[in-house]
Amino acid sequence: MRHRSLMAAMAAFALSGTASAETLADAIQTAYLNNPQLEAQRKQTANAEEQLAQAKSQRKPQISANASYGYESVESTRPFSTNLGDRPVSTAQLQASLPLYTGGRIKAGINQARAGIGIANAQLEGASQDLILQVITAYVDVLRDRETVSIRENSVELLREQVRASRDRFEVGEVTRTDVAQSEARLEGARAGLAGAEAQLEGTLALYFFLVGADAGDLVAAPIAPLLPPTIEEAMEIAFERSPDIQASVFNERAAAEGVKVAYGALKPSISLVTSATQQETYENGFRDTNISATAQASIPLFQGGLVRSQVRSAKLQRDQARLRTDNVERQIRAQVAQAWYGHVASLKSIEASERQVEAAEIAYEGAKEELAVGVRTTLDVLDQEQQLLDARLTLIRSERDAYVAVHQLLRSMGSLNLQRLNLSVQVYDPGEYGDKVKRNWLLTDTE
Repeated sequence: MRHRSLMAAMAAFALSGTASAETLADAIQTAYLNNPQLEAQRKQTANAEEQLAQAKSQRKPQISANASYGYESVESTRPFSTNLGDRPVSTAQLQASLPLYTGGRIKAGINQARAGIGIANAQLEGASQDLILQVITAYVDVLRDRETVSIRENSVELLREQVRASRDRFEVGEVTRTDVAQSEARLEGARAGLAGAEAQLEGTLALYFFLVGADAGDLVAAPIAPLLPPTIEEAMEIAFERSPDIQASVFNERAAAEGVKVAYGALKPSISLVTSATQQETYENGFRDTNISATAQASIPLFQGGLVRSQVRSAKLQRDQARLRTDNVERQIRAQVAQAWYGHVASLKSIEASERQVEAAEIAYEGAKEELAVGVRTTLDVLDQEQQLLDARLTLIRSERDAYVAVHQLLRSMGSLNLQRLNLSVQVYDPGEYGDKVKRNWLLTDTE
């Protein structure tokens, strides 16, 4: 039943295509490659890789070189003094430090940065699926609104012909002036409905351009929607396994847990190895002093006015908050899956009922016109039947649109609305490529 109904839904969206007709796959591909919001999210994943590189750098040696050149003048009132006078002096120093023990802060910071990469990647996947859903919705909305405009244009033409016929019958005395006025009123109402439909179409086209970055051309019928799991229970199971929203929340929970370890590390001692080599030379007499040292430095926190302990408590609260957010996201996904599932079922039933309604309304409309010709029906009866037929056709195309969108809303809730599932030959962005580049070129500063 689902397959047959979706076939009927897609047939209603079909337009006369040309060689340059645009498909749904074209729209998704254009949006995926050019949408600035999605590109900004990709930059966020690259920045997460940089955060990991920065966290790892904390456990590596830090080396610095300092040099100075100056001129000194030494005078003294002592009876016996040396090294008096004016002379140039230069100093050079090389210093290196290596952390040996930091109370687990560096390791926790690295794990926190790795969790940050997981958050960014999951958010990127979620943003990609959101964009795909928005493009699909905008695409079928354009098809729906164009079909609505076409139906209303036909209605205006039918009512214009009805007005002409009523006037002709009024001239020969077959109908009254009231019948003519009723026809004219319905015609003006149809024109107002057409103007509203055209305005809605323009708004839909503007949204399409915003998402895709290009005008909607001659859109062909949307393809058959992907098949759904046979039961809502299976859909729920897939959603909890694949949903990027849940994955992002879980990674956020991990990052918050590592944040507690980072905060605890500030209460523990830290040890580092510091080595330095210093050379000072006086150019006038050729004296040169060289000093080389290697020391182990230890720092033990004794009292910070309660600052660090407050930071530990704050980190624990953030961890608990992240856990609660994960529970909330899981509930949201459960609700979204249920809403999309039953919304899709309702749309399919609405399609079947609307098809029967259109069929019956067409028969009633044709019968009313014939009965009007023999004087059995009034002009108002024909106008009412024409309005019922118009409403039935509009309801049908709305139901078909709702059914198609509901399928993809369910796939988005399940985390399955990706390019691979839609079989689109688009080069998928790999966030790990930037991380590999950072590892190979860690001395460079370019991002491209």
